[in-house]
Amino acid sequence: MAKINVLDREMGIIVENDEDYICITDIARCKNAENTEDLIRSWLRNRNTVEFLGIREQLNNPNFNPVQFDGFRKQAGLNSFTLTPKQWIEMTHARGIVAKPGRYGGTYAHKDIAFEFASWFPVEFRLYFVNASGN
Repeated sequence: MAKINVLDREMGIIVENDEDYICITDIARCKNAENTEDLIRSWLRNRNTVEFLGIREQLNNPNFNPVQFDGFRKQAGLNSFTLTPKQWIEMTHARGIVAKPGRYGGTYAHKDIAFEFASWFPVEFRLYFVNASGN
């Protein structure tokens, strides 16, 4: 498995459909090592995140389910709204996020999405992350 190093932290990279997917679980670990899934779920429940993910899927995925996306978009940001990567993938047929079980498991995201996730982190981390990612 390929890796990038950001501020002495390793982030895994896998290749799906000839595209790099960066482990956002590893990114989340830089902020809160014990609650990575909570951080990812908090990011996913944000209205701007749901819109970003949905529009990106509409541009890049002909099998994307826009009806389910619209339902998520209407609920995003409400106190009662929750969303996991698995729910997003299964219900919208999304391709930009991949949930991998097992030894090298975690939530992986296309680099466009990983950069968006990293925007939730301090500026120093974001700049080193972009630089390490080769963009």
